[in-house]
Amino acid sequence: MIINIKAEKREKIGGRLKALRDEGFLPAVYYGHKKESTPIKIKKNEFLKAWKNAGESTVVKLSTPEGELEALIHAVDLDPITDIPRHADFYIFEKGHKVEIEVPIEFVGVSLAVKDLGGVLMKILREIKVMAEPSNLPAKIEVDISFIFELEGQILAKDIVMPEGVELMENADEVVATVATPKEEKTEEENQSADLSQIEVEKKGKEKEGEKREETETKKEDLKETPKE
Repeated sequence: MIINIKAEKREKIGGRLKALRDEGFLPAVYYGHKKESTPIKIKKNEFLKAWKNAGESTVVKLSTPEGELEALIHAVDLDPITDIPRHADFYIFEKGHKVEIEVPIEFVGVSLAVKDLGGVLMKILREIKVMAEPSNLPAKIEVDISFIFELEGQILAKDIVMPEGVELMENADEVVATVATPKEEKTEEENQSADLSQIEVEKKGKEKEGEKREETETKKEDLKETPKE
């Protein structure tokens, strides 16, 4: 599914950006192969809808004064406080040419190592590098963790089945997900045993200290009672 976004050219004047946003527009720019950087403005609500459905790996169609351009949402600048988009970059690709891009990973399934053995699922990668013609780019790559049967089991990048027309560009031996062995927790009985051991050590230390003090006092008494010649 290709999403359409209407784009209008705008003057590249920084001082008007706030006014544009107040009017419900999002300042943006498009560029690409044999395409110089061109500032545009698009309806913010249209962009948010496209971004939510397409992400950054699905083709969108920009309707511009110079015609329709197929592009990818290349980068989005977010407000550091509200996380609302402030600016967007569109990459115009050359038809018939493949593009390399990072696609989000979605983990699916249930690992028996987690369910039955109490392991902890560690998601190492959140995105994965792939290459494909824009029309074949998936919005996400599914990784089935049900293939991890044992503790310390792993899924590597090369284990992922890629959709038709999509080529893996990530390091083949890169760990995507693993199930870690849970840390052993001491039982209440073990904790009590440790506490008792500590008490015994402290008690023995005090007893030895008392014995030494008593021995010293005895020697002092003996010296006092020994007659001088």
